[in-house]
Amino acid sequence: MELTGGCQCGAVRYRISAEPQHVTLCHCSDCRKSAGAPIVAWAGFAEADFALTAGEPVTFNSSGATFRSFCGACGTGLIFRNAEMLPGIVDIQSATLDDPEQLPPSAHIQAVEELAWMKTAHDLPRFERFPPD
Repeated sequence: MELTGGCQCGAVRYRISAEPQHVTLCHCSDCRKSAGAPIVAWAGFAEADFALTAGEPVTFNSSGATFRSFCGACGTGLIFRNAEMLPGIVDIQSATLDDPEQLPPSAHIQAVEELAWMKTAHDLPRFERFPPD
C-alpha cells in the first residue's frame, strides 16, 4: 500500500509504504486539545515505512513521552510519536491523507475520556451544507 498526505497548505508532505498497524478514533483530552476537535482519527505505521517528502513539521512535547508534529505554516496536526507507549510506531492523523477514505477506523480508543455529548452526536439533524435560514 502506498499512501500520501500532508498539511492544508502543502508545505509538509509525507509518504507511507505499508499497511497500517491500526486505524483508530481517539477520544483522549490531549488529542482533543491538540486538534480542537472532539475526536482524532489516527493510523499507525512502522517508523521505517514513513517518510517526509516535503517540508519539516514543528514538534511539540505535549505530555511526557508524547511528541506531536504539525505544520508551522498552517497549523495542521500531522504526526504523533510516543516511544514508551508505541515504540517504533509513527501515527499520522489519517484525515491528512490525500484519500482518507482508504483507511476507515476499526476502533475507538481512550473511550473513558469521551465527551458525554459524543454518545448522541450521530442523532443530531444533518444538512448537506448549512441549515436553512
